[in-house]
Amino acid sequence: MSDSSGLRGPIEAMLFVSDEPVSAARIAKVFEVDEIDVASELTALAAEYAADERGFQLREVAGGWRLYTHPAYHEQVEQYVLSWDTRRLSQAALEALAVVAYHQPATRQSINAVRGVNSEAVMASLIEKGLVREIGRDKDAGNAILYGTTKAFLEKFGLKDLTELPPLAEFAPDPDTERAIRERLNALEMPLFGEEEPEQDDEDDAADDGDDGTDTDE
Repeated sequence: MSDSSGLRGPIEAMLFVSDEPVSAARIAKVFEVDEIDVASELTALAAEYAADERGFQLREVAGGWRLYTHPAYHEQVEQYVLSWDTRRLSQAALEALAVVAYHQPATRQSINAVRGVNSEAVMASLIEKGLVREIGRDKDAGNAILYGTTKAFLEKFGLKDLTELPPLAEFAPDPDTERAIRERLNALEMPLFGEEEPEQDDEDDAADDGDDGTDTDE
């Protein structure tokens, strides 16, 4: 099926990045083209996917168009999603997740302070994986977003609630990371969930890795 208008590629790109139905009018406005041409291409794409028996479908729902996995493969998709292993998270993601889990609600600034690096990328990844979500705003910190863990986080780690969080040493990816996180948490005077607030240790108080919090995760 030909694409004489040259719209098919751009439309597909927009559909792939959208997390909600997109109307023909919205697409037309973004690409500055005629809405009728967009509607025609959307219909043609839906028919093409169906004819080729693709693993996904294009459906018109809720006043817009959205890509969905093909119903014929829902069982396989479900098995794949349920098999996602949290151990595949990078060390950076585990560090950030540990801070949020044990000290929620947490702002990105506090997460950066604990980790000593910019956590924007790993936080975006954790949100995308459904392990972390926005739970409010901190009016005392410039209306900064507050983050907390999700129900999916509890399910993936086999926890009934946050009181069942294991000791931080079991959660951190390695002993050095656990020690670094604990030192910084103590410095911020944040008590751990499920643990008594540890006493300050003179040696720990003197520890300083020299990070100024401006580095960024790779």
